[in-house]
Amino acid sequence: MRLKFASYNIHKGVGLDRRRDPDRIVSILREIDADVVALQEADRRFGSRESVLPRQTIDDHTPWRPVAPAMMPASLGWHGNVLLVRRDIEVRGVQPVSLPTLEPRGAVCADLAVEGLVLRVVGMHLDLSGLRRRHQVRAVCDHALEGGRVPVVMMGDLNEWAPRGGALSAFAAPLRVLAPGRSFPSRRPVAQLDRIVVSEDWDVEDHGVHHSALAAIGSDHLPVWANLSLPNF
Repeated sequence: MRLKFASYNIHKGVGLDRRRDPDRIVSILREIDADVVALQEADRRFGSRESVLPRQTIDDHTPWRPVAPAMMPASLGWHGNVLLVRRDIEVRGVQPVSLPTLEPRGAVCADLAVEGLVLRVVGMHLDLSGLRRRHQVRAVCDHALEGGRVPVVMMGDLNEWAPRGGALSAFAAPLRVLAPGRSFPSRRPVAQLDRIVVSEDWDVEDHGVHHSALAAIGSDHLPVWANLSLPNF
């Protein structure tokens, strides 16, 4: 089994040209063409937390469906986090993951089934504070790894500037933290803020940062991706 995973902080749909352009974000996502995408900042921050990507646009013009707890009627995700899952993948369940923080932060955890095989995917957006990031990583791992062994992929904007150590060290072995490359800021990226974390079940065939003319201006982050396979399932 081979699947492509991607993570993208879409900055509420606002690009470097200061325009909010949901269609541009959708075009970038279609360029990446992943099976499962974790989006961050998919909802506006205040008020009704309205989604910046119209649900109708996703339904009519993409191969994915949004997967997140329905917490607010106008929102697409949970604290801006949502998973986009290709429609031929079965969704067995989805839960919000509350993170210890003073800021409105959270993560989304979904159990998916591909050809009868269950796997768990988490999308997250962690705090700016290093101490809180460590606590949040532990909370995400506790949630993702409970209930028996399944292949796990966790991904998102971890807000960790250190190339190793820091909050990344809270992802204990045998979890592996992938560094697809520099993804922030999108115009001239210098930091690897966006990461993909995998359980020992996965073989990592390839990973990287998605560079394109649209992605260079679509958000302040570039998308990251990984091609993964499950040789022993």
